[in-house]
Amino acid sequence: MAERAQYEELARQFSAFGAVKREMGRILPPECPGGSAAVLTLLGRHGDMRMSRLAELLSVDMSVTSRHVAHLAERGWIERSPDPADKRSRILRLTPSGLDKLDELYRRTTHLLAQRLNDWTDDELGQLIRLMTRLRASFDDCTRTPANT
Repeated sequence: MAERAQYEELARQFSAFGAVKREMGRILPPECPGGSAAVLTLLGRHGDMRMSRLAELLSVDMSVTSRHVAHLAERGWIERSPDPADKRSRILRLTPSGLDKLDELYRRTTHLLAQRLNDWTDDELGQLIRLMTRLRASFDDCTRTPANT
């Protein structure tokens, strides 16, 4: 098991990771802020879904999710259709324009990462991807509870 000092250093690294997130946010088009980009990304990854599922994936309140969805719908990037199983609910889906915007976001992000990580080997990138995937899975596991300190 890792020692306390390693967890403390990891916590410091997470704090510093904010600079990476901020730089990634700066490359977003002005008409597509971070929350909107997150919605497009989730719809691109998971496909059509109800707003309640989207809020769950975003880990935000329904009111916040509604604002992001309204922003995207106004721009024609997503559409809201009645849910055949429950007419009170809406199914969200990317439009062709939304798919184009998502492709633009991927291109911008890929370009930035390629610039910043150009001196990393394929093995190092693969290791980072595996470890970040594992880290995310550790936090996605809803059955875990924080340990008492």
